Amino acid sequence: MITFGAFSIYVDDQDQALRFYTELLGFAKKKDLLVGEARWLTIVPSAHVDGTELLLEPNGNPIAAEYQKNLYDARIPAAVFSVDDLVAEHRRLEALGVVFTMRPTEMGANLQALLDDGCGNLILLNQPLSDAT
Repeated sequence: MITFGAFSIYVDDQDQALRFYTELLGFAKKKDLLVGEARWLTIVPSAHVDGTELLLEPNGNPIAAEYQKNLYDARIPAAVFSVDDLVAEHRRLEALGVVFTMRPTEMGANLQALLDDGCGNLILLNQPLSDAT
């Protein structure tokens, strides 16, 4: 059987990304290993520490940097995270200084918001409307 182990997003600063994703979004650091000149740096949801890991991968290769920039410029999220209460999460994160490029907006059967992680990515927060409060 094959399962998900890790998936990655490119970041332009691993330390800044680690702070953003752990201190602001509430993820937990899972692995931090030196691999050559970079780090194998992963995070997981705090409530699911044995789940799939998100690799905060350095964009040091020109192909990765261009891919990341093109996604950002096209306003395409690098990742989608689920939230239980998007309105409350938006308020909390905005109060912490997180920049949103799209406030909570109904999009079909979902409530969605788009935030800038400060490391070269847009992240989509999603809440199914059936769960909206």
